[in-house]
Amino acid sequence: MNQYLSINIKTLVFAATILTATEMQAQTTSTPQQMVDALHGTFGKHDNARAVHAKGIILQGIFTPGPEAKKITKAIHFQNKSTPVTVRFSDFTGIPSISDTNPLSNPRGLAIKFNIENGQTTDIVAHSYNGFPVATTDEFRQLLQAISSSGPDAAHPTALEQFFVTHPIAKTFLTSQKPATTSFATLSYYGVNSFKFINQKGKSTFIRYQFIPVEGEHFLTKEELSKSSDDYLSEEIKKHIATKPVQFKLYAQIAEQGDDISNPSIAWSDSRKRVLLGTITIKTLGDNSVEGDKKLSFIPNHITEGIEIADPMLEDRSKAYPISVKERQ
Repeated sequence: MNQYLSINIKTLVFAATILTATEMQAQTTSTPQQMVDALHGTFGKHDNARAVHAKGIILQGIFTPGPEAKKITKAIHFQNKSTPVTVRFSDFTGIPSISDTNPLSNPRGLAIKFNIENGQTTDIVAHSYNGFPVATTDEFRQLLQAISSSGPDAAHPTALEQFFVTHPIAKTFLTSQKPATTSFATLSYYGVNSFKFINQKGKSTFIRYQFIPVEGEHFLTKEELSKSSDDYLSEEIKKHIATKPVQFKLYAQIAEQGDDISNPSIAWSDSRKRVLLGTITIKTLGDNSVEGDKKLSFIPNHITEGIEIADPMLEDRSKAYPISVKERQ
């Protein structure tokens, strides 16, 4: 059994010294391949599987922008009347056989590909916890290495326990995940990295994405969870869309002065203004064959005109994703 599964924790974050984007980028020493290898070291390497969020389900739907969206960005998918989308819900970890009932399957993932026109696409990657495991790429690798070195036979203090001493918010993150959800459709999801929106007049606005379920958030009781199957989330979402569409409101949370743009481990205050970018309506299943899943990828910095990255971690993440994609072909 992979050492990670023997650790009684729920998942992975840290907040330390606030650095500027330039300083954070300069400190990145981990290569994309080392990051992927660290994920494999934590979760194991599995044939045809993603290095993280390996277990998932693909669906299809439509994005309809709201009237306020075009005021803060000239990105084409916020200008068009509607845009087809490919959606993938997922469990955490790189373990494709993980049970949906396992606490380590949190946070859940939501990735969306906007299929704009003429083969043009753009992606958003989010998860169900408002914050990222760490502030920088190097710290994420350190956290993964600490987890993989802290199995049940490791001497105390373990590498993970030592990591918590210098990264106290990491422990908070690991022990404060949401309860098991009733459905992928009844969770809020957060794009924890920051982007810069640019509108037609050249005005810039720093934002983070939030996906809020129209049906609200709903969670299982411990008794309900104990009776749920290993694949209850994919089973539920199939039944769900057969009855009615799944809908999410996509918001841009707007940064204010003093908000940290370059540190994804620090969530912005709930008091920040949100602009409704539009509604995602998920109607049908997608291609969930092995081949269909293998050829589908979501890259965090795969953006279109009117959107720019504002968080240096996005560049590092986006260099690691193609390595994982190549490995599973």
